[in-house]
Amino acid sequence: MRLNDMLGTEFPFIQGGMANIATGEFSAAVSNAGALGLIGSGGMTTAQLEQHIRRCRELTDRPFGVNIMLMNPEAAAMAELVAREKIPVVTTGAGNPAPYMEMWKKAGCLVIPVIPGVALARRLEGAGADAVIAEGTESGGHVGEMTTMALVPQVADAVRIPVIAAGGIADGRQLLAAFALGAVGVQLGTCLLVSEECPIHDNYKQAVLKAKDSDTIVTGRIGGVPVRILKNAMAREYVQREKAGADKMELEQYTLGSLRRAVFDGDVHRGSLMAGQVAGMCREIKPLRRIFEELYSGYRTALEALKED
Repeated sequence: MRLNDMLGTEFPFIQGGMANIATGEFSAAVSNAGALGLIGSGGMTTAQLEQHIRRCRELTDRPFGVNIMLMNPEAAAMAELVAREKIPVVTTGAGNPAPYMEMWKKAGCLVIPVIPGVALARRLEGAGADAVIAEGTESGGHVGEMTTMALVPQVADAVRIPVIAAGGIADGRQLLAAFALGAVGVQLGTCLLVSEECPIHDNYKQAVLKAKDSDTIVTGRIGGVPVRILKNAMAREYVQREKAGADKMELEQYTLGSLRRAVFDGDVHRGSLMAGQVAGMCREIKPLRRIFEELYSGYRTALEALKED
């Protein structure tokens, strides 16, 4: 079974729940282009999330989902909203969704947590998760330590529910690799930043387009809150302060509002330009539909090339 069969989508792709980026309009555009769009609740209040759900439903009649960051102070209220609205799919991060699992399942939601390791995948399978997203450290935003190449097959061997690969996927060769590692589909983030429909500031898009293979850095490793972003003045100063012994509160104050500065203001120097290591593969702004079609056709081409060897 492929992910598209499970979700009722055309392609076996989920759009990442990127905070301040994954709006109701963007998630609807992703769903209309054939993948599963997600509204990212990070940075939203419950009332704002409800507005984005309404907007998404105005723009698409296809399946979509909501991503809930469980460290959000309003996570419980958002969980209840998702159940009340009978959202088709809910993905979660930054915590254990087990307390909400029964409520969501009764509402008919598919529950697909993002996990960084085998232990949590097993625990959530036991709690009733329908699938898990195994996200490698190559991805943008909050990251774990394991690479996608190492993480996905170990999770696939450890659980019976479907596994979705995330982190480091931007073309057909990587999609083929994800399938070979045991995934039923993939979650995409960085390559969608350069879609025509993505609502980020053009400066942010241009920074992704200009990025080379080594142009991302992980901040927050010492403090236990690792985040992968594009290298810029803010990132370099953050790492310097971190190495100098700055405490967590000081670092949080330093980066307060930095993602919004990048997304809305286009501040490529002091903003947090979240992006994964595949930013170096993103070279053109394209419609979402073309990104999905090229990714899938590239997978088929790569598969046929292997058969010929």
